[in-house]
Amino acid sequence: MIDLRRARIAFVAFAVAMAMGRPDAAQAEALKVLTAGAFKQVLLAISPQFAASGHEIQLANDTVGGLIKRVNAGESFDMIIASPGAIFALGEAGKISGRGVDLAKVGVGVAVRDGASKPDISTVEGFKRALLAAKGVAYIDPASGGSSGIYVSRLIERLGIEPEIKPKSVLVPGGYAADRVASGEADIALHQISEILPVKGVVLVGPLPSEIQNYTVYSAGIAANTQRRASAQALIDLLRSRDGAAAIKSKGMEPIDPGPPAK
Repeated sequence: MIDLRRARIAFVAFAVAMAMGRPDAAQAEALKVLTAGAFKQVLLAISPQFAASGHEIQLANDTVGGLIKRVNAGESFDMIIASPGAIFALGEAGKISGRGVDLAKVGVGVAVRDGASKPDISTVEGFKRALLAAKGVAYIDPASGGSSGIYVSRLIERLGIEPEIKPKSVLVPGGYAADRVASGEADIALHQISEILPVKGVVLVGPLPSEIQNYTVYSAGIAANTQRRASAQALIDLLRSRDGAAAIKSKGMEPIDPGPPAK
């Protein structure tokens, strides 16, 4: 009996040693997900539950434009979360299979430094006054391909305040525009709400007025050549579940009923 127990202990120790000697083993089996930055926090929130079901996620985030460039350049992935237009384009190029699945939408919000007075942005005129009074306005550089940056740039032009705002615009190539408020480079940030909430040192003033609000939808697509299709579908199913909807809401986004599952 003692010899059998020792044999079992030795076997366990050997297995652990083998696992530690191959640190890339778990990573090699991880589901590689390319995601737009706005959806990253949702994936981080849901990943422990996904891991508990026997799956791991390897995340890489970028702007939607950046993701398209990376995929077209040949970067390998198992699943991508981006705008429906990007998913459609990648499908036409043979990079993903089937159709995309709409998961969530998010609007653009306004952020200021924690402790600063919150401007009244309940009306379009109030929003314009807030931008004109700001010393610096941070938003994603439209040239980077970020959905919110493209919209904000066009909105500023449409509101007729581009000459006043452009000289004090703080264009952010990627990441969180609100970081520039926390650092003091700008005193207002315009970004998707899900990318304002994670930033420490800033507070969400609120969403843009409904008349000028813009929602970005995020969809999931499964890579055409993935060897982990079942795992990718399991993640999509989890994101479409009640728990997934709760994670989406907790990160400032709104879940979308995508209809029948992707095939």
